Amino acid sequence: MTVALRESFTEAEYLALEKASDHKHEFVDGAILAMAGARPAHNALASHVAAALVALTRGRDCLTLSSDQRVHVPATKLYTYPDVTVACGERRYDDADPPSLLNPTLVVEVTSDSTEDFDRGKKFLHYQSIIELRDYVIVSHRERRIDHFRREGDGQWHLATHTRDDARVDFPAYGGAFCLSDIYVNIDLNEGRQR
Repeated sequence: MTVALRESFTEAEYLALEKASDHKHEFVDGAILAMAGARPAHNALASHVAAALVALTRGRDCLTLSSDQRVHVPATKLYTYPDVTVACGERRYDDADPPSLLNPTLVVEVTSDSTEDFDRGKKFLHYQSIIELRDYVIVSHRERRIDHFRREGDGQWHLATHTRDDARVDFPAYGGAFCLSDIYVNIDLNEGRQR
């Protein structure tokens, strides 16, 4: 979840605030957005995806990173904290402290009530500016559903939506897949919600 602090900050002001803060903030179109905590199901989904991606990329020159790793999209000036990020090959970072990753190859966002529209819309447009990005995965907090956008060799993005428990989310670049059921195992999507 995010809360806007005010609009019209510069990148330098954002980075200074972020360095001095004990909390994470995103920087979107000149606005600094404070990030709030997530519900248990959201956290578990992110952990399950991270574990699946660590297993999938084992033996390759890839690093799977948690939501504490900031990603910077220089073309659009976005600074964000994806739920899970994978970077393969030579990793590049900006000069910020702490450094922001510039070239993720795979980004995962687990939706929430407050971020779903942004994750599915404008944020994805920002991410498309990252030349190295090959996979964008959206994991739903509302239903057992994974949307996998994959950039093909012609530069076009193709969507595969997975809703069946036995559905395989394929990652040809990593030579494998994970099943939707492995991501949603033991997860109650309503856990932690007020009834």
